[in-house]
Amino acid sequence: MKHLILHRTLLLLLGVTIHLSCNQKEEKGITYPPTDLEQAALIPKPVHVEATGDAFGLDKNTKLFIDTDPVEFREVGRFLSEKIAAVTSLELPLKPTEPLISERGIFIMKSEDTLYDNPEAYKLKISRDSILLEAHTPEGAFRGVQTIRQLIPNFANDTLAEHPIWPIPTGVIKDKPSLAYRGAMLDVARHFFSVDEVKKYIDALAYYKYNIFHIHLTDDQGWRIEIKSWPKLTEVGGQTEVGGEAGGFYTQEEYVDLVNYAAKHYITVVPEIDMPGHTNAASVAYPELNGNGKKPELYEGTKVGFSTWDTRKEKVYEFIDEVIGELVTMTPGPYIHIGGDESHATKKNDYVYFIEKVEKIVEKHGKTMIGWDEIATANVSKNSIAQFWASEENAAEAVKKGLKVIMSPAKKAYLDMQYDPSSKHGLHWAAYIPVDSAYTWSPVTYSSKIPREHILGIEAPLWSETISNSEELEYLAFPRAIGYAELGWTPDEKRDWEDYSKRLARQLPYLQRMNIAYYPSSRVDWELGELELTPKSEEDE
Repeated sequence: MKHLILHRTLLLLLGVTIHLSCNQKEEKGITYPPTDLEQAALIPKPVHVEATGDAFGLDKNTKLFIDTDPVEFREVGRFLSEKIAAVTSLELPLKPTEPLISERGIFIMKSEDTLYDNPEAYKLKISRDSILLEAHTPEGAFRGVQTIRQLIPNFANDTLAEHPIWPIPTGVIKDKPSLAYRGAMLDVARHFFSVDEVKKYIDALAYYKYNIFHIHLTDDQGWRIEIKSWPKLTEVGGQTEVGGEAGGFYTQEEYVDLVNYAAKHYITVVPEIDMPGHTNAASVAYPELNGNGKKPELYEGTKVGFSTWDTRKEKVYEFIDEVIGELVTMTPGPYIHIGGDESHATKKNDYVYFIEKVEKIVEKHGKTMIGWDEIATANVSKNSIAQFWASEENAAEAVKKGLKVIMSPAKKAYLDMQYDPSSKHGLHWAAYIPVDSAYTWSPVTYSSKIPREHILGIEAPLWSETISNSEELEYLAFPRAIGYAELGWTPDEKRDWEDYSKRLARQLPYLQRMNIAYYPSSRVDWELGELELTPKSEEDE
């Protein structure tokens, strides 16, 4: 009887909510009542959505039931509980799913269904009485949790109910990613970003189902990771950055903290030690590594291509072996990025020799080597991965050699490119990339020379020549990073700019709640998001 009364109250409440929301949004020419799952502002857009026209009432009586086998499912449940509390102030108690009981609640359970052949796949079934999230892995469950988070309204309607209720539309979602590798890169070498700033970026990436965080740790302007066997790398090479600021670096403990934080969000950290070019900071710390014939001095500019190591000196490879050895002990993910780009001061034969030697060092430490597309000019094995950023010919050569390719074409995927000539931050040597241009391309059809079967995924790099804090980082990254998340997850045939731009506008409450300093592009109708913001109470006036 209690459930029936609650449901009738919810239906009456929803009727009022639908009436109000439709009246508000009909002015914009659209309607999306809270009972229509197909109209929910989900990003990335799920593969399959089936609406059933009802709602589940999230309230103070809701419980969260978690499958504890494997134990990581409970951590996923705890994460959801914390996020629900942050938005609604509801403290949902965590309960084991066994024995199953007929209570209203959210259930997170492991399934052996063949639907979940992809480790990130999940199924979400929402009825008026329950939300059932099924996945084969904790990773899949975590991706489904992000969908639940996005379905929770930004404010409750307590007009008619005795207590606040957050209506969540009912239906079925079956979902899995299109591409296995969906990454974002942050350059902390040109300008250093603190642990807290990086964690904030990871929080937002996880919300949109990214699974890779590539961190560019070294460059001409700074060395940002402590290597205990070579302490001058940070003592000397970590003290500068572009523009003459103080620089900085991560201790090994801080780096491990970042790696663990990302892992809790099911994001793999890919560390990059850029070489043999982009190595001035290391050469200043240890001049015996230098190979350009000039005395290395600390550098705070933005030019590239002038530095290199002595690629014929065995001492260089002893250094690399020890650096990668320490990095591997802190990095459980499968990848080590060795850079390899813009090595203009390195002779071609020396470059080829170097890449082949470094590949063997990375493999000796049990990792897979990733490098920018220039590495394809060397005799690398098909086990390594090329990251296409500039040369389609290099990417095509990687394909010929059997390598997988990460799609990061600078003309489309570089987050440090300006939106337009009026952008406060960023560069435009590759292109201006407005929000719509960032979305209306496909990583799997971008180049006829890179077939789908060779594409591992997509990554959006953010180089930091022109930015030095979170606000400036977020200005360039958002909202474009949200679109790149959808490019990596949602199949091409499911994507459409007009549909996406409306869902993007409705991310505004999340961006404001997270205090993300996004760029308010005029190509997006942000008023659609403003309509979903929590109205101010009289006390707030």
